[in-house]
Amino acid sequence: MEYKVVPFAAHLDHKTGYSNHVSIQLEQLINKYSEQGWTFLHMETITNHLIGTAGCFGFGAKPGFTLVSNMLVFKK
Repeated sequence: MEYKVVPFAAHLDHKTGYSNHVSIQLEQLINKYSEQGWTFLHMETITNHLIGTAGCFGFGAKPGFTLVSNMLVFKK
């Protein structure tokens, strides 16, 4: 069995309904990989905590932040 993990980040448009627009993009991505023989299993949400940097003597310091990513999991 083979697995594929693909990032999913919806591109939102202020002119259209958000949930419908996101669902269409998700559907298109799932269909694209389905046509290649992949079976969609589920979506995983991955949370990463990135630490900040202190900079030099405090100049150029960058705060840490949390990055949340959605990943689609397929199998073949």
